[in-house]
Formats: sequence, structure tokens, C-alpha cells
Amino acid sequence: MTIPTDQEPTPEVMPESFPGPAVSGDDRLWVVLCFLFTPIIPLITLFLEDKKNRPFIKYHTVPTLILGVVEVVVVGLLQLIPVVGCLTPLIWIINIIFAIKANKGVNVEIPVITSFAKGQNWM
Repeated sequence: MTIPTDQEPTPEVMPESFPGPAVSGDDRLWVVLCFLFTPIIPLITLFLEDKKNRPFIKYHTVPTLILGVVEVVVVGLLQLIPVVGCLTPLIWIINIIFAIKANKGVNVEIPVITSFAKGQNWM
């Protein structure tokens, strides 16, 4: 049996239920540019104080820089093989796919690179 009271029960608010800082259009634009013009734009982003402290940009800057360096090395090596060298521009499609995901405001996990950067405490 419940006893009726004049006050309504207040719902318990959990701190983790609050969303984090909103991802602005500027943040999404910078991350898309980091994916499309890697490794140049991620390097520039690391030197911009106001950009590198934004959580969404900070999460993506180091992995896109590593991705860019890896892609430059892989494309350079594959260019030495005559038939495969013609197909190396297709590697940049990966960047376009990741940029589209990042433009939606989602944290993009680059399979090996993101876990490596987290393991090194670079992000």
C-alpha cells in the first residue's frame, strides 16, 4: 500500500547522461580537411592552439597525421611496382570514406592507428 503525497518524486539525474560538448560545424570541417589533406593539415592543426584543444579535433588530429605518413610510405613503395603503381590513387578513397563519417560528427576509429595512438597517450 502506497501513501499518497503532495510532492512528485524527483528523477535521479546521472552525471554521465549529459552530452559532452557539442561538435560544431567548424570542428567537423577541420577534421574533414585533416582526412582529405593528410599529413599537411593535421600538422598545421597541432600548431593552432584554439583548434588542438577542441575535443573532436583533438581526437582525430594525431591518427590522421599517422594515417597520412603511412599512406605516403605505402604509396611510395607501391609506385615502384609497375602494374600496382597505377592503382595507388585508389588508396585515397579510404580518406574520403573516413571524412564522410567524420562530417556526421562521429568519432572515427581508424582500425590499427587509433588504438596505437591511444596506447601511446598521444590523444
